[in-house]
Amino acid sequence: MHRARRAFWIIGGVILVGIGTLGIFVPLLPTTIFYILAAACFSKSHPEWAERLYQHPKYGHHLREWRDRKAISRKGKIAAILTMSLSVVAVWFTAGGWWTLIPLAVLATIGTWIWTRAE
Repeated sequence: MHRARRAFWIIGGVILVGIGTLGIFVPLLPTTIFYILAAACFSKSHPEWAERLYQHPKYGHHLREWRDRKAISRKGKIAAILTMSLSVVAVWFTAGGWWTLIPLAVLATIGTWIWTRAE
């Protein structure tokens, strides 16, 4: 692989791991999705680092399920849809009006997509 392209994927993976790790401490910031994206970046540039993510004691199972079966656990589905629902309520209370339609549309499309993934 070309050095610049490999560096791009490594940097992207490191940034995504950083954001995912931040999600452990910041409420409503997801962790697993950023680790999934980081594993994809590392699998293109540094497979050993991707394997370290897949073997992570807490998140590795979810990453492997997504890699192998494109599956999301029921608990993960509920958490994602609940979080999106809270954002709809938050926008309704803060901005109101037609602004509420934006997170509602996201909930309808992305929530449906999440719920229809394998478990």
